[in-house]
Amino acid sequence: MNTKTLVALSLMVGIGAVLHTVVPGVILGMKPDLGLTMMFLAIMLFPEKKNVLLVGIVSGMISALTTGFPGGQIPNIIDKPITAFLFFFLLLAVKKINKPLVKAGVLTAIGTLISGTIFLSSALMLVGLPGGESFTFFLVTAILPATALNTVLMVVIYPIVTSIAKRSNIIATA
Repeated sequence: MNTKTLVALSLMVGIGAVLHTVVPGVILGMKPDLGLTMMFLAIMLFPEKKNVLLVGIVSGMISALTTGFPGGQIPNIIDKPITAFLFFFLLLAVKKINKPLVKAGVLTAIGTLISGTIFLSSALMLVGLPGGESFTFFLVTAILPATALNTVLMVVIYPIVTSIAKRSNIIATA
């Protein structure tokens, strides 16, 4: 792994950590995971297995440290690496689609739904859901709004970040 890639991945995870920390918990400690958007962006810019593994593990650890969800540490550590690889495989599956912004938005929406489902499922099995609420309650009140927010955020930042990365020779021009 070259130094430029490592620095870029670190910056994205760091920005994701700041975003994850400053966004308040909205529904019983659940908050939109904007760090997830940065993880997806890192995977799209540097789509190699070793990068996916690194960014998935580090994102999980940082999300665990900054979570507002009661008992959400272990579910975050479980969720992020699995989501990172599922997102990576989806990215490879749609590699031939030549609409990068549409692809980024759709994959972010799917990835956020996957992440939220894995997180809530593991939280339900390990620690239970706060307030005695149901899986469906959190799906509707937390995961779906987070999906919309992450998708909009990705559609806004993806062209900006890819343009900067290409001009800075961080990523190869396609």
